[in-house]
Amino acid sequence: FEAYEDLKVHELMLTDGPRQDAYHRAIVGNPELFAGKTVLDVGAGTGILSIFCAQAGARKVYAVEASSLARLAREVIKENNFQDVIEVSECRVEDFRLPSAEDRVDIIVSEWMGFFLLHEGMLDSVLVARDRFLKPNGLMFPDTATIYLAPCRVASRFDRWNNVSGVSMQYFGRALRHQGSDKPEVLTVAPDHLLHEGHVVTWLDLKEVTSEELDAFEAKEVLVAQRSGKLQGFCIWFDCTFPVGEQEGRMPNGIVLSTNPAAPETHWKQTVIPLPEGACEDIEQRDPIAFELKMMRNKETNRRYDLQLTLLDAEKEEHSLPCECQMTKCILMKAHLEKMQVDV
Repeated sequence: FEAYEDLKVHELMLTDGPRQDAYHRAIVGNPELFAGKTVLDVGAGTGILSIFCAQAGARKVYAVEASSLARLAREVIKENNFQDVIEVSECRVEDFRLPSAEDRVDIIVSEWMGFFLLHEGMLDSVLVARDRFLKPNGLMFPDTATIYLAPCRVASRFDRWNNVSGVSMQYFGRALRHQGSDKPEVLTVAPDHLLHEGHVVTWLDLKEVTSEELDAFEAKEVLVAQRSGKLQGFCIWFDCTFPVGEQEGRMPNGIVLSTNPAAPETHWKQTVIPLPEGACEDIEQRDPIAFELKMMRNKETNRRYDLQLTLLDAEKEEHSLPCECQMTKCILMKAHLEKMQVDV
């Protein structure tokens, strides 16, 4: 847990506007959910989420932080005069105990997300806390999470080397890509560099999902390009949603923390799986892009995930019906289905 003691890491999170805003709106903006409730903050860090809960009217907040940052959190909590509401425990949540064995909390809050949601995250610890300490009708903040994938251009790895101060550095760019070709990269992807709006890899109900269900995910799909461009990689991002109260004027889709390229940038950015040089190709709108993605828990470090992406032959893969791609078989099938509807 030494990495969590680096204050620069917490500075990055505290200055992440979209992250802070989403949690603030979800907690402080929902006082009817927190008033008089008991809350468990898993991985409390600097204590800011615990303070949000106290500001929202929580009766008691248990802030659990495994690193020595717990001592700093106590001082921040005193600075904000919530030491009588928030109790900080310096331990792993797996070792934490509530004052009474029969006690359960009303709400669990945590900012557990890692890159592409799960990599180097701490969802497993949150699930331990949920199973041990959350009331049956309790709330999780956030309560759902979705991982998306889309084919994309990776301009920062390719186009930038065409002209560097008037000098062509394409050879250097190729060598650089070869050196890191097997490693996903955390990058900022422009929305117009996505060749598709995004395919759902998995959706997680955080009240129900088990640790075993997080071991591996697979997505095998044929996507239809929604814009033309150079296929140079695949972009992964995630969204998290939060429970909302019943106040008037609520957004129908609730509060969402999104790392979508079209959303304001967060410290998570996006994760890109770059394609080898020889696999990159020009894509036209309505071209089919077939792939298989596997996300697997690392066997040595279970908080890390390995990614494996395979390009498939769109001619040989089954397409969804009706398919909007421009392959002859799909055009004919779509026309046949439309004719059947007219005949009916």
